Amino acid sequence: MPFDRAGWPFILAALVLAASAGWWFGRAWSIPFLILVAFFAFFFRDPDRTVPGDPRLVVAPADGRVMVAGGAPQEGAPAGKWQVITIFLSPLDVHVNRTPVDAVVTRVAYHPGSFLPAYKAEAGALNEWTEIWFERAGQPIVCRQIVGILARRIVCRLTPGQTVQRGERFGIMKFGSRIDLFLPLSAQVRVKVGDRVVGGETPLAVMER
Repeated sequence: MPFDRAGWPFILAALVLAASAGWWFGRAWSIPFLILVAFFAFFFRDPDRTVPGDPRLVVAPADGRVMVAGGAPQEGAPAGKWQVITIFLSPLDVHVNRTPVDAVVTRVAYHPGSFLPAYKAEAGALNEWTEIWFERAGQPIVCRQIVGILARRIVCRLTPGQTVQRGERFGIMKFGSRIDLFLPLSAQVRVKVGDRVVGGETPLAVMER
């Protein structure tokens, strides 16, 4: 199983601590740090995904559970008229993020903020987030990576002007978080609240063109 490169410092640091504890104090002392190694390896896992073929499909940008499906955006949403799909990621979900559409990146913005639990509605406006604007067939789509009470670090590897393909890896959120996806009103939402989705695979919506 491959790992996202953001996880290697955590995995290697835990391995060093395990080896040091075992060398100085005995093997039993290394066990807690080996458990930590296993946790970091599990959290930063980066499995391959099979992207659906229809280019009109919007695929899930992350693994998790759907909290909002096609609802009106809360206060603090990007300017414009949108419907929103919100995905909550627990610490047990794969946290590698994937691009939802074939598009060009037009803007990447960082917003400092609080660290409220990501499942709270107001977290989308008040918490720290990174926002990526995509343009697909002349229509904007916005993906917002939002930290939670545990997630304190967002990694986004996209830059304005970059062309991306659906399901392409673009970043990771560390230790529990949320993604808000803002879609045009013309998009047909295919998921409902409570659904489990798989990043890069599950169709969330269908674009009109």
